[in-house]
Amino acid sequence: MTRLRRLPRPRTLRARLTVGLVVLLAVSCAAVGLAAVVELNGFLTQRLDEQLAQAGTRFPESLEHGVRLPDDHDGDEHGDTRRQATGTFGARLVDGTVVNKGLIRSDDPSDVNVDLTAADRRHLAQVPADGRPRTVELSALDDYRVVATPGRDGDVLVVGLPLEPVQAAVHRLVLVAGVVFGLALVVTGVAGAFWVRWSLRPLSRVTATATRVSELPLASGEVALPPRAPESDPRSEVGRVAVAFNRMLGHVENALTKRHASEERLRRFAADASHELRTPVASVRGHAELALLHPGPVPPEVTRALERITAESSRMGEMVDDLLLLARLDAGRPLERRPVDLTHLVLDAVTDARAAGPDHRWTMDLPEEPVTVTGDAHRLHQALANLLANARLHTPLGTKVTVTLETEGTRALLSVHDDGPGVPEDIQAHVFERFTRAEHRRRPGASGGGAGLGLSIVTAVVEAHEGSVALESRPGSTTFSVRLPLADVSTG
Repeated sequence: MTRLRRLPRPRTLRARLTVGLVVLLAVSCAAVGLAAVVELNGFLTQRLDEQLAQAGTRFPESLEHGVRLPDDHDGDEHGDTRRQATGTFGARLVDGTVVNKGLIRSDDPSDVNVDLTAADRRHLAQVPADGRPRTVELSALDDYRVVATPGRDGDVLVVGLPLEPVQAAVHRLVLVAGVVFGLALVVTGVAGAFWVRWSLRPLSRVTATATRVSELPLASGEVALPPRAPESDPRSEVGRVAVAFNRMLGHVENALTKRHASEERLRRFAADASHELRTPVASVRGHAELALLHPGPVPPEVTRALERITAESSRMGEMVDDLLLLARLDAGRPLERRPVDLTHLVLDAVTDARAAGPDHRWTMDLPEEPVTVTGDAHRLHQALANLLANARLHTPLGTKVTVTLETEGTRALLSVHDDGPGVPEDIQAHVFERFTRAEHRRRPGASGGGAGLGLSIVTAVVEAHEGSVALESRPGSTTFSVRLPLADVSTG
């Protein structure tokens, strides 16, 4: 059994209001039309009953005493047709059997012969002789309004008038009402759609403003909000929505301005602090290295302390350099724009990674033709080195790391894949943010590590080259994908 398909529901408020208006008008028109039809049918039927009462039983009585026609073999007889309306039907029944019958015609009032079927005779016999009008369907004559009354000779006299004029008037009313109401619904639907659209124009402006705001990159950077939505009558619902929406936009703009100012102050502080720290860190490192070069005897504990000072100052120097790089990229300082052979860059970076992590298995999948992009070779090498260092430091010994380089249309795709334990799900969404570090490193028992700036530098460098970086990770498979626009060889 197939289900009936549901009618599509209007989705917009404008469509719902228009459909609701048309439906309400249709229900009202149907109610008015039904009431008019019922009232007209009742009124005309009552007038027909009054005509039956005025006609009396003269015509069926005359059928009993008329002159028999010589060629009439079925018992039909002439009756008194004077002062009888055209279409008047008369019948005389004796013991439930129709013995006389007649019909007045407009073309020949003297000919009242009429043929009745057996079903018509049964219907006439079933009419109670109580003088109350009833409707009887005669197959030979269509629907008739008849009255049966007892005669003086123990017979039953039936007189009837056709319902066809009543039905024709009712049908004409239904047709006219249908046409008029249909046109009214069409006109109301079109006019209502324009009226609803005009009435909801302020709400449409609010929606357009909200759409423009939703398309703005509110997550970072300085954001200029679009002009406020025009406010209409504040006493209306739409006007109150516009006022509330504009007030909300004001709060959002104020919050974004304060956030941007705070981020700018933080960036300046990081840049200034990093710049100021470079000299003392380098000085500490230089003095520690100088002390280690002292020719005289130095206690082992002092030597160990000096070595730790040298290592930590070196790590602090790298961290300061990373912070300075991020500050420069945040400030939008332009990078070097030269053709860079990514194939050669991958070869150098993997060679360095193999030297730093000989216990890992390093493989490359490079195209036969060089892949060239436009950018800063030093920064791109730093980004790739950070990805390789991330795979080396956060995976167990013996992990296979594969670097793949290929082209996708107008972009170069550089991917670093490893078969390690994967990045924990709870930090995958924040892995490219600054100072993000997993509580449990991917390599069990690993110690040390950076400050969580490596992948954020990768993101900053790639975005500065108008590229994108993505992560796909699950246990046994982790892939960092970097996409960069290829160099325009036509301008080379």
